[in-house]
Amino acid sequence: MPPLAEQSTSPRELARLLGPVDALPGPRYAGLARRIRDLITSGSLPAGSRLPAERELSGELDVSRVTVASAYRVLRDQGFARTRHGAGTVAELPAGGSTWGPPTTEPGLLDLAHAAPEAAPELLPAYEQALAELPGHLGGHGYAPTGLLALRSAVADRFTARGLPTGPDQIVVTVGVGDATAVVFETLLQPGDRVLVEHPTYPGVLSMAGAAGGRCIPVPVDAADPDAVVRGAHVAARQSSPRLAFVMPDFSNPTGARLSAAGRRRLAATLWQQGVLTVVDEVAAELHLDGDPLPPYAAGLPDAATITIGGLSKAVWGGLRVGWLRTEPTLAAQLGAALVRRQLSVGLLDQLAATVLVRRLDTVLERRRAQLRERRDVLMGEIATRLPDWSALLPAGGLSLWCRLPDDLGSSAVAAAAAPRGLLLAEGDAFGTGHAFDDRLRMPFTLPPRELRTAVATIEEVVAELRSSPGRNRTASRSVAVV
Repeated sequence: MPPLAEQSTSPRELARLLGPVDALPGPRYAGLARRIRDLITSGSLPAGSRLPAERELSGELDVSRVTVASAYRVLRDQGFARTRHGAGTVAELPAGGSTWGPPTTEPGLLDLAHAAPEAAPELLPAYEQALAELPGHLGGHGYAPTGLLALRSAVADRFTARGLPTGPDQIVVTVGVGDATAVVFETLLQPGDRVLVEHPTYPGVLSMAGAAGGRCIPVPVDAADPDAVVRGAHVAARQSSPRLAFVMPDFSNPTGARLSAAGRRRLAATLWQQGVLTVVDEVAAELHLDGDPLPPYAAGLPDAATITIGGLSKAVWGGLRVGWLRTEPTLAAQLGAALVRRQLSVGLLDQLAATVLVRRLDTVLERRRAQLRERRDVLMGEIATRLPDWSALLPAGGLSLWCRLPDDLGSSAVAAAAAPRGLLLAEGDAFGTGHAFDDRLRMPFTLPPRELRTAVATIEEVVAELRSSPGRNRTASRSVAVV
């Protein structure tokens, strides 16, 4: 990792990102600090990069050195910068403001915190077939380290059919997608290694990278301009020298952004040229609701350039804890060995059922897409009718809307006020580093239409209550897990 002194932002570059100083809200030092903070939390100014010296930046902006020094002091006090001896002032990200724990099983709650549909009807027949096949395995020890050959072959065949030639020795079976991500981070990250992450992103990625000793470097994702992440990744990769990048090129959680075919080629080339190993989350890749499928992100790349992870939690059911990772055979063996040290095997019956389901996945997906398409349209219609000052782009796939709230509302306050009414929501800052995205709320369209209508009606009541009691507008929300 290069020293921090080499990862600097020039006064001219920072001035360009800041825009006209006269447009900053006053007092000027506070407005400058707020704007720099926004650049850090959005990922436009990578954490870990050195800020310009006070004298240099004041000259570039044509403001007093006291103004810049005061802005830097505010950033340090808020946790968005730190002073390192010999390295000046360095951009930093404080710990996130949202707390989330295990999913609730409390009955009677309407759960919009989780983007998790009910079980596909093909699940029970798959287990029935798996039970019929089970006697043939009872004479053995029952373990299948790295996965049953039949399941690894089925997953490999599906990759091949989608345009990414794959053999079973490139597949490792895991206990869900999260397990695949965790074993990659735990095996390949050393304390202090940097990880490029989309911003916003799935909260589990942030916590798993942190638990493995990694430092997340956010790169902005915008559903209105999905390929903007390519430009951000190029800058962040040069400035931060990351070990890994974690990307969701198809219907990113929570934004629903989808990289174009050209955009994913450029992003892949950028990261590969910078020596960054890319972890590609494909959990929603085949949940395209409009338009045509795109080739896998890793298609056309050397197998050593990526680790692709996927699973059946969204297409089939979250209760079926079967996922996988795909990479070149030597790295797959290394990751498989690390997995075996944690757990000898994924459950055999689950793997037998998963094998049946992967072979029939086209049928499963056709039904799931039709279901999600209907629910997405219902949710969009309800929001337009009941919450007309909220906005959300129509995602072409995935499982959720990423709603922008009006200026007088914060998602943490909405979530807090909704919980006593039996509605669970995940506040926006759960999906970001630092304290970003309280002006956003993820709204999954995974519940049946009737429940979605009830949920939006409840939020309409909550919003009216908050607006009648403005002092409640920044209440801490109830702690929930996010998937």
